[in-house]
Amino acid sequence: MKNMSKPLRPFAVASLAVLLNAVIATAAAAQNTAIIPTPFQPQRHEAFVELAKKGDIDCLLMGDSITDWWRRVGLAVYEKHFGSLKCANFGIAGDRTQGVLWRMENGELEGYKPKVMMLMIGTNNLGGGRAGAANTPAEIADAIKLIVTKFHTKFPEARVLLLGVFPRGASAAAPQREPIKQINAIIAKLDDGKFIHYMDIGDKFLDPDGSISTAVMADGLHPTARGYEIWAAAVMPTFRELMSGK
Repeated sequence: MKNMSKPLRPFAVASLAVLLNAVIATAAAAQNTAIIPTPFQPQRHEAFVELAKKGDIDCLLMGDSITDWWRRVGLAVYEKHFGSLKCANFGIAGDRTQGVLWRMENGELEGYKPKVMMLMIGTNNLGGGRAGAANTPAEIADAIKLIVTKFHTKFPEARVLLLGVFPRGASAAAPQREPIKQINAIIAKLDDGKFIHYMDIGDKFLDPDGSISTAVMADGLHPTARGYEIWAAAVMPTFRELMSGK
C-alpha cells in the first residue's frame, strides 16, 4: 500500500511554527505568577473601591507598604506635600504585582478620572517570609509593565510616574540589591517621554558607601519620616508638573 501522506507545504510549516511559538510563549507567561491577578486584602480593597466610587480623585498612589505608610510614618510629610491635592492612597502593606493587578481589575480604577498615578511595586515579589515564593527580576518587570499598560489603557490621557523599586537591605551587599537593579534597568525602558515617566530615586536614600542609615529606613526597607521627606523632595517637582499636564 502506498504511503498516502504528503509533505507539508512551506506555508503550512511556517504556520505550525508560529502556532507552536505562540503556545510556548503562552505556557511561559502562565508560569509567571507575578502577572496572574490574585485577590489581596479584600476588606481594604473594598474600602478603596468605595472611595473610588465617590470620584473627585486627581492623583493615585499605588503600591505596597512603602506607599501604604504615607498614612502612618509619613503622614506629616504627606500632608505637607500632597495635602492640597486630591490624591487617593491605594497602597496596601504586603501587596505584590498580582494583588495590584487584581485590585485594578475589580473596581479600584472605576468612578474617577485621575491625572497621574505614582506607582512603586515589586519588592515583595522578591519573596521571603509572608511574601511567599520569589519571582525573577524579568517576571517582576513584566508584571509592572502590565500594571502600567492596564492603567494607561483605562486612562489614556493620564500620566504615570513610575518609580524604580527602592534599594533594600542596610548593607550595599544585601542580596536584594542586585535583583532590584535588574528590575529597574528593565522598567526604565517603559519611559516614553509623554505618558510614562520613570524615576529612580534610590540613590537618595543611600550613604556614600551604599548603605542605608536607620535614620532613613529603620529596617532597611520602610522609610522613616526622614525617608518620606527625601522621597517627597525628590519627586514633587515632577509630580506637580505631570499633574499640570505639561
